[in-house]
Amino acid sequence: MVQHQQQATLRKASLTPPPQPPKRRRAAPPTTTTAPPPQKPRQSKLAKEHNITSAQELEISEAFSLFSTQPSSTSTSSKAKAPPLIPTASIRRALTALGAPPTSPSELRDLIEAADPEETGFAGYEEFVGIAALKVLSKGSGDDGRREEVEEAFGLFVGGRGKGKGVDDGGGGGGGGEKRISLAMLKRVARELKEDVGEQVLKDMILEANGGEGVGRGVGLGEFEGVMRRAGVFR
Repeated sequence: MVQHQQQATLRKASLTPPPQPPKRRRAAPPTTTTAPPPQKPRQSKLAKEHNITSAQELEISEAFSLFSTQPSSTSTSSKAKAPPLIPTASIRRALTALGAPPTSPSELRDLIEAADPEETGFAGYEEFVGIAALKVLSKGSGDDGRREEVEEAFGLFVGGRGKGKGVDDGGGGGGGGEKRISLAMLKRVARELKEDVGEQVLKDMILEANGGEGVGRGVGLGEFEGVMRRAGVFR
C-alpha cells in the first residue's frame, strides 16, 4: 500500500513541470516631456501706450543705452542714482542706429522739440521712446505702395511722371545729381494749377521743407516726404 502511494506520488511529480523563474516586468518606456514654448516677453505699459511690441521697445532701449549718459546727482544725501539721459545732439545717431533716421533737418528739430520741450539739452527714456516709436512705426508701415505714391507725387513737381524722373540736379540745386524741387518748378506747378502764389511764399515753402538750407538747394525726395507726412497727406 505504501509502495503504491509512493509510485503515484512519483508519477504526479514526473507530470508536474519544473518551477519557472519569475517573469521580469518590462521596463516602462521613457516618457518624453516636451518643453513648454518660451513665453513672449510681456508688453510694458510704455510699449502699450505707444503701440509698439516688446521687441520693438527692446531695440529702442538698446539704442538709448548706446548714447545715453548717467548724469551726476546734485543731492549728496540721496543714494538713488539719477535716471540716464540722452543728449539731444545724439538723438539723430540713435535713430539712425534704429534704422529710422530723420528724413530732414526740420523733422529732426521737431523730434528734438518733442523729446526736450524745455530745451535742457537732454531727453529721458520715456521721451525718447515716444519719438522713436513714431519713427519705427512709420518705417514699418511704409510699404512699397506708399513709397511709390510719394515718388509719384514728387515726380509731378520735378517735371517727370513717377518715381522722381525728370529734371536732374542741374535744375534743382544741390549736388550729387539728386533730383530736387526748385523754385522754378514750384512756380510752374502754381501756374498749371492757376494758383496766385507769391514768390516769397514759395521761397518760404522751400526753406521750411529743407530746414533753412537755402532756396537754391531746393527740396529733395526725403524732405518732400517729410512735408507730406506732417501735412497729413501720407501717414
